[in-house]
Amino acid sequence: MAPQPPKSLLRLLNDALAETPPGRTIWIALSGGLDSSLLLTLAAQVCRDARRPMRAIHINHGLQVAAQAFEAHCQTLCDTLGISLVTANVAVDVQGEGIEGAARRARYQAFMAHIPVGDTLWLAQHQDDQAETLLLAALRGSGVRGLAGMPFRREWQGLTLLRPWLSVSRQTLADAAHGLSISWCEDPTNRDIAFDRNRLRHQVMPALQLRWPGAARALASSAQHAGEADQLLAAYAAEELATLMRGEHCMDATLLSQRSLPRQRLLIRTLCQQLALPTPPQKRLDSLLAQLAAANDAQVKIVWSGCDARLWRRRLYLMAPLKPLPKWEVEWEGVPGQLTPLGRLEVSLAPPRRVTLRWRRGGEVITLKERGRRDVKRLLQEQGVPPWERERLIVVMQDELCLGVIQPPANVLWQAEGVVLAPTSTQPKT
Repeated sequence: MAPQPPKSLLRLLNDALAETPPGRTIWIALSGGLDSSLLLTLAAQVCRDARRPMRAIHINHGLQVAAQAFEAHCQTLCDTLGISLVTANVAVDVQGEGIEGAARRARYQAFMAHIPVGDTLWLAQHQDDQAETLLLAALRGSGVRGLAGMPFRREWQGLTLLRPWLSVSRQTLADAAHGLSISWCEDPTNRDIAFDRNRLRHQVMPALQLRWPGAARALASSAQHAGEADQLLAAYAAEELATLMRGEHCMDATLLSQRSLPRQRLLIRTLCQQLALPTPPQKRLDSLLAQLAAANDAQVKIVWSGCDARLWRRRLYLMAPLKPLPKWEVEWEGVPGQLTPLGRLEVSLAPPRRVTLRWRRGGEVITLKERGRRDVKRLLQEQGVPPWERERLIVVMQDELCLGVIQPPANVLWQAEGVVLAPTSTQPKT
């Protein structure tokens, strides 16, 4: 009689399967190691029994001589199980981060590039991985979110990431793999204690387990508790944040400054997460909070990788860094779809005429219906358009006459008397 896989592992996979809507494909992240090879083998059985589509994806980082052997093993295993395999070769750019972090970033970029939006990716991380993740986060001085480790379920870039075996020990998976005579590849770098996670795995965790046999389970449980606390904090913060918002990227700095420092930190991190922006390092965050009481006319800018924070007129703006604008000027016939350095201009001009589109330079004057000649700079000040946005406005010029001011792609701020600048885009005005 053929050996049977542990029912507990199959049950967890069936529970994970229930998290995926019918018609969506289950993908297995297959490295070729013990954990993912076992996951692929058992997931193939579960998906076959449930008549659910399943595929596998292998990321070849090209970082070691054994990389091709890993890829060949994954292909052989998939062929044996009748599973379609996608192999993605990635280039790992280590600039500004360690090799582990860079490889992880390249891996997830490959997932996003090859897995259709709406599908579900199963990852083989287990209880011991979770314990190591918590310890690494604690050693970095992480807050609640970092201490929560890896979530069982996460929505990311249109994909659903699931880790069905977070509650299962490494030893349980190893016993199951041996019992089923599953083959896998041993990664030679897994013994290299120059990597932080390997040092924890081979030197720290064995010592902890010797003194406290349930250490991995306890640490993973702590991560779960931290995850629940983080979810509650996120829910409360989202409700409070809604009362402070003055636009999609902007919150009331005066009201924010009236909160306690811990609440201020939580609210700013929550807004970053809502906007899919990197959360600030502690020192940058402290610098930002120290500026909340800046004068009304002050222009404060605090930056960290992937994000700009700006304070102006008692408003706090969080945004992705703005790219420098090239010199630009173009003739326009008033037809929608004109290409600009900020994308297509979804505005039409009536009556049609040949005009010039260019960036606002300062000194422009426009004649408005019932308001007469107005300085565009004064109009921008009155309307409260932030200084960095003023630089990215397009003016419609006929010789020295300003016919309109447009915020790309389709927000017409002002149009001269007798001129109709009509948005043709469905995008909301700001």
